[in-house]
Amino acid sequence: MRASIIRSMEKALRRGSSMRRSFSSETKPERKVAVLGAAGGIGQPLALLMKLNPLVSSLSLYDIAGTPGVAADVSHINTRSQVAGFTGEDQLGQALEGCDLVIIPAGVPRKPGMTRDDLFNINAGIVKSLCTAIAKYCPHALINMISNPVNSTVPIAAEVFKKAGTYDEKKLFGVTTLDVVRAKTFYAGKAKVPVEQVNVPVVGGHAGITILPLFSQANPKSNALSDEEIQALTKRTQDGGTEVVEAKAGKGSATLSMAYAGAVFADACLKGLNGVPDIVECSYVQSSITELPFFASKVKLGKNGVEEVLGLGSLSDYEQQGLESLKGELKSSIEKGVKFAREN
Repeated sequence: MRASIIRSMEKALRRGSSMRRSFSSETKPERKVAVLGAAGGIGQPLALLMKLNPLVSSLSLYDIAGTPGVAADVSHINTRSQVAGFTGEDQLGQALEGCDLVIIPAGVPRKPGMTRDDLFNINAGIVKSLCTAIAKYCPHALINMISNPVNSTVPIAAEVFKKAGTYDEKKLFGVTTLDVVRAKTFYAGKAKVPVEQVNVPVVGGHAGITILPLFSQANPKSNALSDEEIQALTKRTQDGGTEVVEAKAGKGSATLSMAYAGAVFADACLKGLNGVPDIVECSYVQSSITELPFFASKVKLGKNGVEEVLGLGSLSDYEQQGLESLKGELKSSIEKGVKFAREN
C-alpha cells in the first residue's frame, strides 16, 4: 500500500511537468535541496513531496521554529534522501551549505482583506534576509521563489545577489507553476479533455491581471469553447488564490496546491541540472523577450538553470490586450521590490 502511494505521487509529479521523460535510476547525482519555511502551511507538504522525489539525496528543512518536528516526521519515510532540520538564524548557514536548489515558501500567506501591499510589507524583509544568507553560503544554487508577492520578491532577491556579487539571472526563478496547474485543470474541465494530457502556457506575472494564461495555445486544442468561456477561464485562473482563501473561510490559503506546484517545478529544475533534455516549464525570470525586467515565460531548463527563455508565440486578440493591460501593474511591482531592496 505504502509503495503504491509513493509511486502514485511520483507519477503525479511527472504528469505535472510539461516534459514527461523519466530519469534513469542508475545515474542519480547527489543533490542537496533546502526548503526555507519548512514548518509552514506550504513548507510541510512541500517537504513531504521533496522527500518522495528520487532525485533528492539530501533534504535540508529550515524555519524559525518547529522544524525539528517536521524533519523528524518526514525523515521516517523510507526514501532515498537524508533529512535534517534547522531552526533559528544561527543554523541558517548550516542548512544552506552545499545546496544545489533552494526553495523559499517562507513568509505569511494572504488572508481575507489582506492586500498585496500588506503581504509585501511582511514578506519583503523575510526574503531579503534569506537571500543574504544564500549569497553567503550557497551562491551557486538555483533559487525557487514561492514567497508572495512573487512579482516583487524575485526583484528583491536579484538586488540582494547583485549587491553580494553573486547574481546569476539563469539561477533565479519565481515559481508560477500554480497558475499553470490551475489553467490546466480549469481548461480540462471546461473542454472535457483528460487533464493529464493538457498543457497551457501561463505568462506575465503571478498576481491578478498579471497572470495571463494563453488558452489559444492550449494543447489539446478545443474549438468548442466560446470567447466568453475563455474569458471566464482566464478570470478564474487569475483569481484562483482568492477562490481558495474564500473557500477556507479565512482559515487558510492555497497551501496544498502550491506545495504540489512547487514540487513539480523543483523536479523540473533537478532534471535540468542532471542533464535531462527538453525540460520546459513556465517561470518568472529575468526577461529577454519583453521590455520588462522580469516576466513569466516558457523556459527551457538545463545544467546551469535557464538554458533559453522561449518567445510568447502567437497570441489571440484577447491575450494581446491582456498583455498590454498587465505591463503597468507588473512594472510597478518590480520597481517596488527593487526600491525596497536598495533602501533597506
